Amino acid sequence: MLYVDIPTRPEFKALNNVRTDACVSIYLKTTPLTQQADTSRIELGNLAKQARGQLEAAGFDKRRLASLMEHFDDLADDDAFWRLQANSLAVLATADMLRTFRLPNALSPMVAVSDRFHLKPLLRAITFSNSAFILALSENAVRLVEIHADLPAATVKVEGLPKDAASALGKSTLNDRSPSGRIQGSEGQNVRFRQYARQVDAALRPVLAGREVPLILAATGRLASVYRAVNSYPHLLPDGIEDSPDRISVADLADAARRALDAANATELSALRALYTARAGDGRATCDLADGARAATYGAIETLLVDIDAVIPGVVDELTGAVTVTEKEDATNYGVVDEIAGRALASGARVLGVRKAELPGKGDFAAILRYAV
Repeated sequence: MLYVDIPTRPEFKALNNVRTDACVSIYLKTTPLTQQADTSRIELGNLAKQARGQLEAAGFDKRRLASLMEHFDDLADDDAFWRLQANSLAVLATADMLRTFRLPNALSPMVAVSDRFHLKPLLRAITFSNSAFILALSENAVRLVEIHADLPAATVKVEGLPKDAASALGKSTLNDRSPSGRIQGSEGQNVRFRQYARQVDAALRPVLAGREVPLILAATGRLASVYRAVNSYPHLLPDGIEDSPDRISVADLADAARRALDAANATELSALRALYTARAGDGRATCDLADGARAATYGAIETLLVDIDAVIPGVVDELTGAVTVTEKEDATNYGVVDEIAGRALASGARVLGVRKAELPGKGDFAAILRYAV
């Protein structure tokens, strides 16, 4: 089983605001196979030693360094923690705290040491969801299915979820012929479907409240359109599974949902690339490092796409956004693109972590600006 705990956007922003004498950011590959966990423990130890070397070279306080390294030693000795893993692990530590996040996507091993955390690799996990809920809805049945990357789909028990449309309305069938007010013909069916859909939506609210996971609707015909009209969950995908879920197994529903997720992500990226191209002609898009840093500092970035694997060591001036690039990473600098992402987030920009091939332009990021700078 894949055990995942992805940071929420508020958690990400809180981590982005951390500033202290030493922040160590470690990313490593892991595996959900418990018998192979020792390899990941050894990798964590090796990366932690690299961090210690950088801090020692910078003359970091020995007592603070001992406290920081103790976090990594304690984590390496935690057998229960290593039994439950995903495909990657993020470990973020200072002398005073440690945070871990188990991630579904595969990340390249790395260590970064600075006065702030290196968070760009986390962006991929919160940019495009590897998980989703499927609402399989028909007149005859309703169920909520949860899917994750590389895991079997599972049906979620939802308190108060109707069994079917007829029982939701206290009837033995919806096909009775006796008219009652508007409850007759096609209009009558719409009324009853809306009543049914509202009960389903109400039952799902406690389960979905506060989540940002996509919801994919598997339904057909009039019931599909009626449910979309009454749905209150803001992350229902516009395109769903247009087939009767009564004829589809949970496994096949999951396969169709993953295709819908991929298509939604691809559509979103395509639209952003087109917007970048259109804005570039007006001077409102850039992939230049100096321009991007200045735009982030002035709050001019509307949407930012960053290559999650790129690391450009250096510093960015707090007031002007001027960039100084250094030849190598050490405890006195940080990832410049990571800093651009952090400043963009602080000004309310939307920030997405992508792969190099998914970026428009030829840089390590692509910024769509609110105004030209």
